[in-house]
Amino acid sequence: MKKIILTVLVAGMVFALSGCGDMESPIVTINSVEFEEEVPTPEPTDKPIPTLVPGGETNYITDRVEKDGMMQSYLTGEWKDADVVERRNMAVMIPNNTPALPQYGISQASIIFEAPVEGRITRLMGIFEDYDNLEKIGPVRSARDYYLYESMAYDSIYVNWGLAVPFVGPVINTTRVDNISQAVYGIDVAASEAFGRVSRPGYSTEFTGYLFIDGYNDAVNRLKYKKTYEAHNRFEQAFTFADEGYAATYDSYEDATEIYPGGNTSNKGGYGTNRAHFKYDDKTRLYYRYQYGDAQIDEYNDEQLAVSNVIFKICHGEVHEPVEKDYMAFEVHGKGDAYIFTNGKVIEGSWKRKDDYSPNMFYDENGDEIVFNQGKTWICLIWDDYAEYISYE
Repeated sequence: MKKIILTVLVAGMVFALSGCGDMESPIVTINSVEFEEEVPTPEPTDKPIPTLVPGGETNYITDRVEKDGMMQSYLTGEWKDADVVERRNMAVMIPNNTPALPQYGISQASIIFEAPVEGRITRLMGIFEDYDNLEKIGPVRSARDYYLYESMAYDSIYVNWGLAVPFVGPVINTTRVDNISQAVYGIDVAASEAFGRVSRPGYSTEFTGYLFIDGYNDAVNRLKYKKTYEAHNRFEQAFTFADEGYAATYDSYEDATEIYPGGNTSNKGGYGTNRAHFKYDDKTRLYYRYQYGDAQIDEYNDEQLAVSNVIFKICHGEVHEPVEKDYMAFEVHGKGDAYIFTNGKVIEGSWKRKDDYSPNMFYDENGDEIVFNQGKTWICLIWDDYAEYISYE
């Protein structure tokens, strides 16, 4: 058994409405108690694991070329149908607090962003390019401006049900971003045909709203959004990936097989509440996700979430006025420190991003761009005041 500090949410649960069109996350008082937790080990996979050779740091994907109707994804580097690779992705806001779990379809996201919101819980934004086999994704929750700005780096069509009106409204209601939004206060152009309620006995209403893929496609057509990256002409890249058959091994770097964005004690940085962490499995070359003392499972396929790369992006943070609402802000443009985890290694480097439509770029300590391993990536935004809680071993 491993002794960890559990965050308990106690008295003072005041729901912050603030004209956001849907009930927002509770603002709470946080206390700490000790508890005993045994973290489960990932179940062995029966999927074949391809043999890769070292050298991915210098053998990486450059130009994408269509072969037999397939291309290498801009989001994962993997070979996929060319129509999927060239189609603009969608960025879906998904709650991550215990009353909302489990989520449905989140394992199919190519990139997952995680960041704290008010109440110092975390919320997810899944960036999906493979969604044709899904009926729905959800539950869907409300927008915050820093997620919206991050979605713009990937030319995403942004999907939300509700918003923090004073901070999101001036961006989402402009031509700066294409959005599929439920009809709530603060949204100028709604797309209600994309959303519906799912029966979830025992769940609060705010955790029963889902995005339905057929309705999403109908809304994109009605709103006449550009459907490909080339047509929209805003997308540069997601990451540089090791080429087919190669692994970026980073042999000279320190091992890091258990990763904690908020450490393993309670704190108000967000990740101290859900006790998020990742455990690397060298047999599958994947980082398996845990939170709230257990594996994080997708209801869609009953599988544990797992990714090839994990990034901690350290950002300046602050709280919007009035501070009692605890609406947070992150500076996701500019530059800052970063921790990049891939192939069981940790690279303490940096990130840079020029403007709204520029990609997130990640560099090692020498200023050389990081080459990522093919597969999915999880990005944790971490408020710089709480970066001291990051830990890995």
